[in-house]
Amino acid sequence: MATLSSIEKRKLERLLGMSSGYVLDFSDRTFSIFFEEHTGLDIDNAKYRINLSSGSKANRLRGFWSIEPDHVVAKVLLAMIEHANEYQCFPSEVDDALLAEVQQIIARLNQNPSSPVPEVDAFTASVNDLDFEAAAKHIRTAIEHNEPATALDRLHVFAMKFLRTHCERRGIEVNRDKPLHSLMGEYVKALRGAGLLESEMTDRILRSSISVLEAFNDVRNNKSLAHDNPILNHAEALLIFSHIGASIRFIRALEGRATGNAR
Repeated sequence: MATLSSIEKRKLERLLGMSSGYVLDFSDRTFSIFFEEHTGLDIDNAKYRINLSSGSKANRLRGFWSIEPDHVVAKVLLAMIEHANEYQCFPSEVDDALLAEVQQIIARLNQNPSSPVPEVDAFTASVNDLDFEAAAKHIRTAIEHNEPATALDRLHVFAMKFLRTHCERRGIEVNRDKPLHSLMGEYVKALRGAGLLESEMTDRILRSSISVLEAFNDVRNNKSLAHDNPILNHAEALLIFSHIGASIRFIRALEGRATGNAR
């Protein structure tokens, strides 16, 4: 649940005009669409109806605050502020002082990440590709719901697309028959040849990832939802996500440093 104090909740309610049961200018339909678009969550789910006498939008949002973690609540609040600015639908009582106080609340929520995978932000598409973007969205939603094992197959897809993209940029031949660990092996060799790795330890860590990704093929085929399998246990799924997420974050940073344009 989000760590909002009662004072912070009152400020948010003033900002969003919740005293009458409404939230900004949202209708029931647009409210549902908004949450689906920004979180992948169903705000109409019964778990968010904390007051059985009313399923108002304001009550559903209060229920959302009481259940979802800080980083998810912060994401929604930022999107609502953007919506209100675009459609000029803040309540008349909202002033710059209140907006500044809410921005401080959001900053605090973001400083208290409760994602089970610290590297969650690494999972964004590197190129404009619908399959890549869909895999990234599926992964982030599974992490936010603390259900990483349900997205291991999508993680494999994401890792393949990510490495293929960066291999192609470095002139490495890419084809559909080349497995994940082979892509990583050739990519690490290219980094070493270009003199982009400053320490032996970094080189060893990346080379160890080659065998890790080879083992990932078995997890994807036999312990994920890619097929009719019993899925991997929660703790091991988290470890896999964290390890691969850390590698992806490092590659993004390295390539950004090498080109002066972080991807």
